[in-house]
Amino acid sequence: MDTSEAYDAIISQCKELFLKKAADYGTAWRIMRLPSVTDQIFIKAQRIRTIENNQFSKISDDISSEYIGIINYCIIAMIQLELPPDAEENLPITQVQQLYDHYVAETKELMLAKNHDYGEAWRDLRIGSLTDLILMKIFRVKQIEDNSGKTLVSEGVKANYQDMLNYAIFALLKLSTPLKITS
Repeated sequence: MDTSEAYDAIISQCKELFLKKAADYGTAWRIMRLPSVTDQIFIKAQRIRTIENNQFSKISDDISSEYIGIINYCIIAMIQLELPPDAEENLPITQVQQLYDHYVAETKELMLAKNHDYGEAWRDLRIGSLTDLILMKIFRVKQIEDNSGKTLVSEGVKANYQDMLNYAIFALLKLSTPLKITS
């Protein structure tokens, strides 16, 4: 399977879980401020790094489920970032699905462009390096958030969320084990 097809397969599974949770919980995540979403991504990435360092986990959620969580929280972050402040908190499931598809399409386009220019260099990275890159991007986002979104020469937070999403997909591709979706 080429990168584009594999990307779509992973996204399909992530989206399925996302929409099932939206059916169960609605869009309760809309109450979260953007820094809280960033912190949720941090928690997941930090857990992955801890498991990578310790070589074992004391709870049943595996690393794959944490990467799936990073992907879905990155989508939440992009939705929260670009919805107007007065947008409804309870979004209809059809709108959630459209927004999910929109941000995935934009992020995949970015991945394809970068893969072209970098020659799919991610294939030669270790999974731990992908985890470290996600953590670095989180710290960048936190700094931008602490600066009220202002940057001098850097890309904004959306580009960082897109990179984190793509790194998480690359990690799942490198794990090359069947994805196990947990609730």
